[in-house]
Amino acid sequence: MSGTNPSHDHEILTLEEVALYLRLKPQTIYKWAQEKRIPAVKLGKEWRFRRSVLDRWLDEQMLSDDSGFSHLRDGNDQA
Repeated sequence: MSGTNPSHDHEILTLEEVALYLRLKPQTIYKWAQEKRIPAVKLGKEWRFRRSVLDRWLDEQMLSDDSGFSHLRDGNDQA
């Protein structure tokens, strides 16, 4: 088990694991957490993230009205 990759066994992720998961810089995740732009909780001095909430948040970002992809919501396949 590697300590550098977010494991699918872990529902609770560290800031560094979220950065790897979303392929962003840790500084970006830290800033977004402070600004409440990404769902997170501060436990003591450390930020923690729930994988299932992040996945839902990411879907909401992708499918929001101003994303240009809102037509993909609710399983409306246009195949």
